[in-house]
Amino acid sequence: FSAEQEAQALRKAMKGFGTDEDAIIETLTKLNVSQRQQVLITYKSTIGRDLIDDLKSELSGNFERVIVGLMTPTTMYDVHELRRALKGAGTDEGCLIEILASRTNREIWDINENYKLKYGSTLEDDIVSDTSSMFRRVLVSLATGNRDEGTFVDEVLAQQDAQCLYEAGEKKWGTDEVQFMSILCTRNRCHLLRVFDVYRGIANKDITESIKSEMSGDLEDALLAVVKCLRNKPAYFAERLYKSMKGLGTDDSTLIRVMVSRSEIDMLYIRREFLAMYGKSLHSFIKGDCSGDYRKVLLRLCGG
Repeated sequence: FSAEQEAQALRKAMKGFGTDEDAIIETLTKLNVSQRQQVLITYKSTIGRDLIDDLKSELSGNFERVIVGLMTPTTMYDVHELRRALKGAGTDEGCLIEILASRTNREIWDINENYKLKYGSTLEDDIVSDTSSMFRRVLVSLATGNRDEGTFVDEVLAQQDAQCLYEAGEKKWGTDEVQFMSILCTRNRCHLLRVFDVYRGIANKDITESIKSEMSGDLEDALLAVVKCLRNKPAYFAERLYKSMKGLGTDDSTLIRVMVSRSEIDMLYIRREFLAMYGKSLHSFIKGDCSGDYRKVLLRLCGG
């Protein structure tokens, strides 16, 4: 890998008459996120121009969004997406849920730190001013990045937690959402998987069924996302991708965000889950749903 060679290749692809989009796709998708950052710095020092500004002036639409996303460091990409979800036209609740329910504590702390540096307000303050009621409380809880990340399963506590969830929902008239939130947003993954097993025994139904029947709207979506991410994160993202493309019109924001943010983390697993869940490959789905350079770059990120 030579950052200088790649920087020159990108400059060549954009210089003169017309843009060589294929060369841009080829160059950027073969590099990983840290190599792309090196190219960004080298481009500025050897060519004296800002690579992202050049890309933005040459490209447009969804293709531009993917390429700029690839050029953005992982944490900053999450920061930009959260900010857009909170401060854009209308709140993008799905984006807030997806990022906050799926990132590790370390990732959440980095997001908080960089969000404050970039925008001068805290992520928590912006969530509070832009969302309401119980949904707000769940997002604030997730945004603290305070989940136990150990692997210890306390059998007695697991029985208690399962009973507590049962009594907070199925067993009573009305739902005690705070109980759901405090258990689902703080306990460790291994412990919660055990809780869900015990819960099924007590309630005769899966925890997700109970959440669906007891909650509604954004709160339901948020708690379901938490449970799905704990059980199988790649399957959660496969479902996000499927829903972004199925039916009329494409939810490009979600499609782009998941493809860009997971491309180097668990895309192989997401592809496997997608095929198992929907009987069609992610590749064929993208192919049928997108077009042009946008399709080309997404297929490169998808691979295979």
